Amino acid sequence: METDTLALAQQIDFSFLALFLRATLIVKLVMLLLIAASIWSWAIIVTKFIQYRRARAASRAFDEAFWSGNPLDELFEAIGPTPEGSAERVFAAGMLEWRRSHRADGGLIAGAQSRIDRSMDVAIAKEAEELNRGLSFLATVASSAPFIGLFGTVWGIMHSFIEIAQQQNTNLAVVAPGIAEALFATGLGLLAAIPALIFYNKLTADSDAIVAGWEAFADEFSTILSRQLDL
Repeated sequence: METDTLALAQQIDFSFLALFLRATLIVKLVMLLLIAASIWSWAIIVTKFIQYRRARAASRAFDEAFWSGNPLDELFEAIGPTPEGSAERVFAAGMLEWRRSHRADGGLIAGAQSRIDRSMDVAIAKEAEELNRGLSFLATVASSAPFIGLFGTVWGIMHSFIEIAQQQNTNLAVVAPGIAEALFATGLGLLAAIPALIFYNKLTADSDAIVAGWEAFADEFSTILSRQLDL
């Protein structure tokens, strides 16, 4: 009897596709949701790595131009009021406010320093928002995917027990397929959550480092302008 049961169990297809096709509708929906979340997470991860690499390269190039010794007015005229790079946009925000703070007679309007600082802070906040766009989705997947997968597992096991009760048979050939389908949902949940968690932490740290570089530049630029204000 045991030999017949094992032989029957060996004939069952336990491939991922077969597990998906044999699952109930609810478990299939859970699996599709987790697969879609995993694919979207990887798309965000790849996009962010490319975006961050470009942001760092652009910041390095701008730093070289800024500290080259050329007049700041010439640098501002070269990049224009609407530059492409994030660091350049922070610089442009400060320079625009610097120029707007001059009266027609060449004097400075009171409170110029604080307005310049606020302008650059606003520019940094906008750039940081764009830099962090999509990371909240990774955090959501990392925290919720295991529970979504667990829900699919609980539902699948419940369905397996119902089949056992209906067939009044607890041999391996009856129990194994349903349990495997149910656990497959948990596996997909972990498959989606683990990379999302790892890369969320990695990308968040990279983003913080890039933003810190912009903030350091803004402080240095503000110091340079404050010397001009004190003249």
